[in-house]
Amino acid sequence: MLPKAVILLSGGLDSATCLAKARQQGFAPYCLSFAYGQRHVAELNAAQQVALVGGAVEHRILTLDLAQFGGSALTDTGFDVPVDGLQKGIPVTYVPARNTIMLSLALAWAEVLKSRDIFVGVNAVDYSGYPDCRPEYIAAFENMANLATKAAVEGDKLTLRAPLLRLAKAEIIRMGKALGVDYSLTVSCYQADSEGRACGHCDSCRLRRAGFLEAGLPDPTRYRAPPENARKTFDN
Repeated sequence: MLPKAVILLSGGLDSATCLAKARQQGFAPYCLSFAYGQRHVAELNAAQQVALVGGAVEHRILTLDLAQFGGSALTDTGFDVPVDGLQKGIPVTYVPARNTIMLSLALAWAEVLKSRDIFVGVNAVDYSGYPDCRPEYIAAFENMANLATKAAVEGDKLTLRAPLLRLAKAEIIRMGKALGVDYSLTVSCYQADSEGRACGHCDSCRLRRAGFLEAGLPDPTRYRAPPENARKTFDN
């Protein structure tokens, strides 16, 4: 039997690549997604498709309403999603403690599954500056997980795998293409419409589009309207 791994699957480009990487490394993937009060469900619809095509043994979607707290443009309509280019500092699209909450729930499921591995698609190169995407954070969470669980205390140590952590977006895309990822199924936009079409101007759209341009590969993203000037749109 293949070893089990829990994969955090958002439905976006990075997590889809992470799922493919887990399979390549010989894991049986158990995918976990979250309806956390985000602006749209298009990414969850995408996650279902990615899990199905990507060979997930099981895919669960948990509901936890972080919109009750707000504090982020992704969960609170009182904030506008930035569309003027990547800025210095932590953007308003940061969701307070999101990765910590999601990884904690992935940890709980992994312990029940008797899995020693969790995959997460965080990236510290081409990203929006979120503090919970840094190498120090990944190392700290893994250390905490191995202090906090019965399984680890009894000798089954957990490994938190972040295979995309030090890759540029173009490198991630090339990796995914080599692994057979169908990026047309994925949704990365912070404010996609009900059909999953991207705005083309939010930070996530900019990073995704720039990645395809740098990788020299066709961008399969469905946009509500084509970016009027691709090079201008993705300048910082």
